[in-house]
Amino acid sequence: MRPKTIDEVIGQKHLLGPGMPLRTAFESGHPHSMILWGPPGVGKTTLARLMANAFNLPFISISAVLSGVKEIRETVEAAKEHMAATGEPTVVFVDEVHRFNKSQQDAFLPHVESGLFIFIGATTENPSFEVNNALLSRASVYTLEALSEDEVKELLHRAREKVYPDLKITPEAEDLYAALADGDARRLLNALEVSAEMASARHLSEIDADFLRKSIPATQRRFDKGGDFFYDQISALHKSVRGSDPDAALYWFARMLDGGCDPRYIARRVIRMAIEDISLADPRGTQLALEAAEIYERLGSPEGELAIAQAIVYLAIAAKSNAVYNAFNEVRRFVKQDKTRPVPFYLRNAPTKLMSDLGYGDGYRYAHDEPGAFAAGEIYLPEGLEGRTWYHPNPRGLEIKIAEKMQHLHDLNQEAWREGKGRRRKT
Repeated sequence: MRPKTIDEVIGQKHLLGPGMPLRTAFESGHPHSMILWGPPGVGKTTLARLMANAFNLPFISISAVLSGVKEIRETVEAAKEHMAATGEPTVVFVDEVHRFNKSQQDAFLPHVESGLFIFIGATTENPSFEVNNALLSRASVYTLEALSEDEVKELLHRAREKVYPDLKITPEAEDLYAALADGDARRLLNALEVSAEMASARHLSEIDADFLRKSIPATQRRFDKGGDFFYDQISALHKSVRGSDPDAALYWFARMLDGGCDPRYIARRVIRMAIEDISLADPRGTQLALEAAEIYERLGSPEGELAIAQAIVYLAIAAKSNAVYNAFNEVRRFVKQDKTRPVPFYLRNAPTKLMSDLGYGDGYRYAHDEPGAFAAGEIYLPEGLEGRTWYHPNPRGLEIKIAEKMQHLHDLNQEAWREGKGRRRKT
């Protein structure tokens, strides 16, 4: 079923349609190195082979899972022999290129630069993180997409007509095939082959949805632990919570569970959401997130997942604030670039007589002995940072009250200083 020309390729219209980048590359007469990035079963190997065929160049395929330096050297020698005989480069296709380490990827660089190789790498992982910058800079990156439901059905019709012309498939079974494939052409063809062979063994001329459910196990939705789909989906969950959409948040939570994600990981991320995006606007969110993680440890799946779902919904509808998150990051950036400022003597502890004699703790005002347990006019920042503020409460949830309290304390400080009370530093 592998296409013989780019016109036979199903999907990737954004790359192969008229005037689109890959079609232009095929029609230009000038092959170039590229990285094909996309999920499994969308045509990365096919496009590499078609590129070699289009320019009548030899094609060498290497699997980064099964190959090493030895195979790379053999490929270099074969390419050099071909170059010496014809003056033409060799198309070298590296499947799962992200599985090669840095030194292995570097081994391709001089041959790509010299023109010995037309390098085509295929990866399911983000090449920005998994492919060396030097190699990445010498190749165009093309992003391939999972097949749509209509494209999967188009492939199903083509495969049935070509391989199983006497087999009928009901519309309901076609829908189920599309769901089982989940955008993966290879998965579709495997499912069709298994079910068609089972139908033939039972002398059936038609496959319906009921037979298909019995012959093909339910598939997991596309989800790659530790890969881009993993991080894309947890990002979508986090952003749905931040965006106050409980339905979307539950959807992404369910998608991750359906794909096999460990609920403990999600529970940890939910705690992060609580402290980053809800924070002091509603401190109950952090408490609920922590409790959900603990409940899951006690109950396990599936009962414990409900506690995580409950925390997700609560966080989605809770008042939002990133004021502490922003303030903490700003202070860390400031401290990193600022000089080392000494702790004022009156704020230092004096556990020994020597320290006391040196003036440690002199003039410290114990807040609990002051009216309202607040030492009006006292200064706690190092010298030169008086009046500097980083934390600015948002006007939402509990932080409304926090802002009011902070304003009240600010007013008490100002009043004390106007009356000549409190601490004044030399300027």
